[in-house]
Amino acid sequence: VQLQASGGGLVQAGGSLRLFCAASGAASGRTFRAYNMGWFRQVPGKERELVATMRWNSGRTTYADSVKDRFTISRDSAKNTVYLQMNNLKLADTAVYYCAADLDGLGFQQGYWGQGTQVTVSS
Repeated sequence: VQLQASGGGLVQAGGSLRLFCAASGAASGRTFRAYNMGWFRQVPGKERELVATMRWNSGRTTYADSVKDRFTISRDSAKNTVYLQMNNLKLADTAVYYCAADLDGLGFQQGYWGQGTQVTVSS
């Protein structure tokens, strides 16, 4: 399984960005499936922070308090892609964003990670 994160960039505070996480590597003839998908972010010198998760089957979502009502995680099963829509961005949202897949409920640490995409919010 490979995860490719993209969509990061430079945006002014109050603006929006949409991140993409494309999953590939499912067995031939099978679409990608996971137990849980997540977006994390990290800034230098700080621990990685969980931003949002989505259960693949049920679509149930969770969000960090810092992004509630501003960020939305979603998926397109047909495209094997998970999105993170980020609105009303703040300077504190500047970070490298990673997507992760927990395939079998053992947690993200046991799962797969994308390479990260930089989000920079300017004043």
